[in-house]
Amino acid sequence: MARMYARRKGKSGSKKPHNESPPEWSNTNASEVTDLIVELGKEGHSSATIGTILRDQHAVPDVRSVLNGKRISAVLSENGIGGSYPEDLMNLMRKAVGIIDHLGSGNHKDVHNKRSLEITEAKIRRLAKYYIREGTLDSEWKYKRDQLRLMVE
Repeated sequence: MARMYARRKGKSGSKKPHNESPPEWSNTNASEVTDLIVELGKEGHSSATIGTILRDQHAVPDVRSVLNGKRISAVLSENGIGGSYPEDLMNLMRKAVGIIDHLGSGNHKDVHNKRSLEITEAKIRRLAKYYIREGTLDSEWKYKRDQLRLMVE
C-alpha cells in the first residue's frame, strides 16, 4: 500500500509470530501482570513503555495472551489511570505543539515544518473523527490550534 503523504510504496512491517499459548518460560499469572500494569501506569509510563518493561524485565512477551485478549490501555482505563485523551492522539498533539513552538521561535520561513504541521493536524483531525465515532471523545470536540497547549497534558 502506498504512503499517504509521499509518492513511494513503503516497506512491509514485521509481524508477531502466531502462538496459541504463551511460552513456558513466560510469566502467565494474570493478576500479577495486571498489578504490574497498574503500578507502572501510576508511575506515569505510557502503554507502549509498559509493554516494553513487561517484556524486558518481567518475562511477559505478549500481554494480550496472558490477559485473554485485553490490551494494556484497557487495563489502565479500567483502573482509572491515563489522560483524558487517547495516547496516540495525545502524542500527535504533543508533536504539533513542538512544531508550533519551532515555527514561532524565529523559524517562520521553515516551509518543510509548515507542511509537517499541516500533515500532523490532518492526522489529528482524522483520528479525532474516529474517536468521536467510537464514543471515546465528546461529539462537540474540535481541534483548535490556539487551544492546543491547554489540551496537552
